[in-house]
Amino acid sequence: MSCKSCQSKNTRTFDANIGIHFPGLAGLDKPLVLVSPKIKVCLECAVAEFAIPESELRRLKEGENAAA
Repeated sequence: MSCKSCQSKNTRTFDANIGIHFPGLAGLDKPLVLVSPKIKVCLECAVAEFAIPESELRRLKEGENAAA
């Protein structure tokens, strides 16, 4: 697949581990959300993209609602 940013075909998929932190000082009291997605990286322009699994997305939504 082509890069959505530069349309290069020079992309590669990697395994990743990402810790997502809630923003601001209030985020310090919330646990980070760990995800282990496949991440597609453009080796030309360095744009990366990944999808967050539904269970972790739900945790992010719940955390945002708690802040409101």
